[in-house]
Formats: sequence, C-alpha cells, structure tokens
Amino acid sequence: MDLIDKIKDLASRIPKQLEHIQTEEATKNAFIMPFISALGYDVFNPLEVIPEYCADVGAKKGEKVDYVVKKEDKIIILIECKWSGADLHKEHASQLYRYFSVTEARFAILTNGLIYEFYSDIDEPNKMDSKPFFEFNILDFEDHHVKELKKFSKSAFSLDDILNTASTLKYTGAIKKILEEELKNPTEPFVRFFASQIYDGRLTQSVIEQFRQVVKEARNQFINEQIADRLKSALSANDREEAKEEIVENVKEVVKDGIETTQEEIDGYNIVKAILREEVDVKRMAMRDTKSYCGILLDDNNRKPICRLHFNHSQKYIGVFTNKKEERIAIGEIDEIFNLAEKIKSTLSEYE
Repeated sequence: MDLIDKIKDLASRIPKQLEHIQTEEATKNAFIMPFISALGYDVFNPLEVIPEYCADVGAKKGEKVDYVVKKEDKIIILIECKWSGADLHKEHASQLYRYFSVTEARFAILTNGLIYEFYSDIDEPNKMDSKPFFEFNILDFEDHHVKELKKFSKSAFSLDDILNTASTLKYTGAIKKILEEELKNPTEPFVRFFASQIYDGRLTQSVIEQFRQVVKEARNQFINEQIADRLKSALSANDREEAKEEIVENVKEVVKDGIETTQEEIDGYNIVKAILREEVDVKRMAMRDTKSYCGILLDDNNRKPICRLHFNHSQKYIGVFTNKKEERIAIGEIDEIFNLAEKIKSTLSEYE
C-alpha cells in the first residue's frame, strides 16, 4: 500500500474516533502512532521508535520528549505530542527547542494528531527555527503534501534531500500566507504599490481607499479569468460554458470580502460530522461560511440548518435549532460541542 493510501485510510477513521479522544495519551495511541507507522517505522521496535525519550539538558533533569525516531542507530526526528483538541498555534515547543540542540536530530515535529508541524534549523545551525518549514493537516491535504511527507518515510528518508527543499518550502509557504491575507483584505502598502504604478496624482487617503476597492475587484476578475483560461484547454466546447459558470460561482463564494474560514471553524465542523456520522451520511453535510457565522447544513440547503458556529468574537456560541428557530449556547472550548450532541441530533431528526 502506498503512503497516500495509508494516510487516506488513517484520515477516514479520525472523524469516527475524534469525540472519544479526550487525552494526550489517547491521541498518541489512536492517531500519532498509526501516523508514524504509516511512514514505515516500527513503533514497537525501540531500535526505531523510542517513546518518552529522556536526556538531561543543562539544569533541566529528567525531561522527556514523547518520541524519537531512529534510522541506522541515529536519531533523525524528535516528536512532541499534544491532545487532539489542542491549538498548536498556542502551544510552545519548548522541549523540542532544548532537545534539538543536544541531539543529532535535524528535524522535529509538533503535533496534535491532526496537524503535524515540521521544524528544522534553517535560519541558524543547531538551533530549531521558531516557525515550521512544512505543515501537514491529515484532514485537509493534497497529493503534493503527501509527496513532501514521503521524504520523511523510512524507505525514502534522505537528510540532504529534505534540507535542500526545506528552506524553499518554508519561505514559499510564508509568502503564500501573506498573499492570501493581502488578497482577502489588502493593506495600505499593498494598495499603494499598485496605485503608484497606474495613478499619476497624489496618493491621498481617499485615493488609497478608492484603490482598495479597485484592487479587490481586480483580484476577483483575475481569478475568474485564470479559471476561464484553464477551462479552455481542459474542457470540450459543449461543457465549457456550464462548467465555467459553476466554478466561477464557487470562486466568488471563496473570495467574498471579509470572510475567512478559521481552523476553529473547520475543527467545529469536523466535530459535528463526528457527532452525526451514525445518523446520516457525512457526505450530505456541508459548511457555508458568512461574515457573521459559519453555518453547517444538511444537503447544502439553507433551509436545513444543523447548527451555526459563532466563533468571530472572544465569546464563542453554538447556534442549535428547534423548529428552525436558533438558540445560541455559549461555550469555552471547541470540544464542548460534544456536550450538545443530543440537541444537534434532534435538529437533524426534524429533516429526516
């Protein structure tokens, strides 16, 4: 079985198990150990995978990193694990930083079993970078992500090959995030760059605001035109116009001003799918993001709302429905959605 098939198989099981994973240890057993195994390492062989690896680091005595992966008796990867509900953006990889400098490993992974952040020492030798050079989301990946992941597998692991592409991955990833943010909500320097190329007058604040809207419209037109160009070469004449209209409409939804689907909303959507998987085919469930809330629908039908995720403010709410009337319930953590399982199932039963 190829790596991509192993990863897809593992990914397909996660939504069914997610609501039952409440601790870091459970996350390791259900998600992380199978992931390491998919890469070809024997998790039960201490010559390849060592759990709770201990090494004294300066004044820190007895600290342990969750796993080290070895090949040819050399430590090649350090892995620090968090609970599947943990937000990696808020977690600190302090243990990885310390161990990175005292072991021979050139790679470290911080993971919650769903997202895997890969670190190295690209910026400064023997000092782990503060930002990952590669991120793999097992619930949201494409073939090219698996291609990069495969470089860490036992059969394909090559220190030189990975390091040769690590810096490119890191910086292209960072640039893509900047471009994504600028295209969604252009900053003043971004708008000024374009305005200065085409406007001869003085760039006052009012002119900048005018060009901000021009930049947004140009962005939408550019994306639509790129899609049209690809359709010309990929589709037959009979199918071209119909497919073009459908794809352009989808893109317009994606680039709506002010709408950004956050990781928390994606996590909430996955939890709702896990709750309802025994009640309905999860393929019938859809997520539609708006400026004020993220809606989860049955059959992608606005008249069949399952619930709404109001996550755009410091106080989060889940909107549940009874007779199509919404009741907002405050929550503190995303996993508290599981506590509302019966209400969510009850809403679904109104449509089935």
